[in-house]
Amino acid sequence: MLEIADVTNTAADFQLAVMSLRQADIRSDLNVTEIPSPDKLAKHSLALAAHVGAESHAAQADAGTGRFVLLNSDIPQEGWGGNFRIICFAKSPLETDIGQDELITDVCWAWLEDSLKARGAGYTLQAGTITRIISQGYGAMSGQSDHAELELRASWSPTDSNFSAHLEAWQDLLCMMSGLPPESGISRI
Repeated sequence: MLEIADVTNTAADFQLAVMSLRQADIRSDLNVTEIPSPDKLAKHSLALAAHVGAESHAAQADAGTGRFVLLNSDIPQEGWGGNFRIICFAKSPLETDIGQDELITDVCWAWLEDSLKARGAGYTLQAGTITRIISQGYGAMSGQSDHAELELRASWSPTDSNFSAHLEAWQDLLCMMSGLPPESGISRI
């Protein structure tokens, strides 16, 4: 079970959402931990970090990494379509030739939507950006090989109370971006 700090001093609907998150199946190829939540985004929030690999994130500097944040407000927020919003970040290294392909961003967005659908996570009002980064060394760093990364920043509003499905979908997305096999029926390219 995912270890999450006590939230008994929060609103009942947020407590139920956290109970659902605790029930999520955590992939064995990820290290998922609670981290400090961002301030002032919502009355209640919970943030998780994940690093590809079961070892510490320091040993996995070149592997995928991500953040998952659940926001909750007592009253529906404009643009959320309800009282909850999920924000996620996922970043992974890529082979340079794949990073140069402009279609990889479309593929990554499809992975997000496919992950949510495969896990049965109901959502609406999704938004986000995907950035391809190609790094090339110059001067004293010219001997280093080119490096590519893919970063996804997205948010959506859950339309159901199965918050564990949203967390599991985010995990699947991060693993897909990092080249790991899917666990929930998402097709690889």
